[in-house]
Amino acid sequence: MTSILKSFIALYTSMLLLAMSLGLLATFLSLRLTIEGFSTQMTGLILTSYFVGSVVGAIYGRRIIRSVGHIRAFAVFAALATAMIMLHGFYISALAWAIFRFFTGIATIGLFMVIESWFNESAEPHTRGRVFSIYMVMCYLGGSIGQQLLNLGEVKDQTLFFVIGFLLVSCIIPIALTHSIHPEIPKVKPVKFKIILQKAPLGILGCFTAGLTNSSFYTMGPVFSHQINLSISQISYFMTISVLGGLLFQWPLGIFSDRFDRSKVIPILGIVFAVISVLMIGLSQSSFWVFMAATALFAGLMFTIYPAAVARAHDMFEPKDVVNVSSALLLFYGIGAVIGPIVSSSVMEMLDSPYGFYIYFSGVSTAFALISLFLRHKELARVIPVEDQVDFMIMNHTTQMAIQIDPRSEVDQTQPEKKTEDELTT
Repeated sequence: MTSILKSFIALYTSMLLLAMSLGLLATFLSLRLTIEGFSTQMTGLILTSYFVGSVVGAIYGRRIIRSVGHIRAFAVFAALATAMIMLHGFYISALAWAIFRFFTGIATIGLFMVIESWFNESAEPHTRGRVFSIYMVMCYLGGSIGQQLLNLGEVKDQTLFFVIGFLLVSCIIPIALTHSIHPEIPKVKPVKFKIILQKAPLGILGCFTAGLTNSSFYTMGPVFSHQINLSISQISYFMTISVLGGLLFQWPLGIFSDRFDRSKVIPILGIVFAVISVLMIGLSQSSFWVFMAATALFAGLMFTIYPAAVARAHDMFEPKDVVNVSSALLLFYGIGAVIGPIVSSSVMEMLDSPYGFYIYFSGVSTAFALISLFLRHKELARVIPVEDQVDFMIMNHTTQMAIQIDPRSEVDQTQPEKKTEDELTT
């Protein structure tokens, strides 16, 4: 473990700083829009443009990295993100902020692509599992620390824009000083979506649902907290505990999903999450720390939907198909992430209540559970023996590059292929 940290200290440091800045940024902008008097629905629309930019960046960011190299591309993306942050503080307007968020999404996904492709080039096969796990922990840890930085300044002031800008600029330093050679951008073959939809409908459904829930939480969670009159300090704890809960709950859920049939685990996860979402309405009106304990459970369940769905999808394919399958899963996650904030903010607006926030989650997770059960009942979701299931991995939604270092993508040449039909080749 120590040798891995030493070998990748520059990349891990940049990732930690980047995650801190993004964690603070998401919460801060949601609160700032609310305080500036924008409606709940308008806030959702403005912040959704970030996820649109992320989808665009995932498509075109690769070209920029190939043309100018990793270090220059990283500096460009960090500079673009910092410039957009500064513009947020300079001019407040719904249209302008939507544009700024769009380009921030492009820049952010580009930064992730640079770091993750570097990991892919440098990680040895026998260390990929640990490298990947530490990287994911850094994503969650940075996001949770960033929430606490909300207390460094007044939301109405410009201080937090400078804090975010400082973190974004600082993440360039470790990358710029590294002596590593420029890694190659991994090639990703075109994905045959029809095959993936036929063989892994539960995985696709789970990733789409994760997009609907995760993006809604990050954009509307601070708005909900403000509307129920939590202080800035309490809002920072609400978001921090949520992110940490999302990390910590992945270990027990991973063990559970590895030991039981995932075609049953996934709908059960949806049912439990739906019940907890309803209970959160009452628990949010109890004492603050009781609410925080419930929030940890709520977020823990929410953030485990994505890795559980990814693992289920990979159960249906060979290791050599992991990158292609994951590309499709990320696309459906991105589609859900674009839709989520728009729908969740509209629900809160129509109900004229902050508790529409949890009603939205309950509705989404109930639909997810029912459709999952339907797919299993109709045998569209094939049952895989537990001993043939792939290992559950701690995951966060980033880019296709992260999948390159996922140890599940390593083909074990000593084992016969489980499935030979419907190959994902072009």
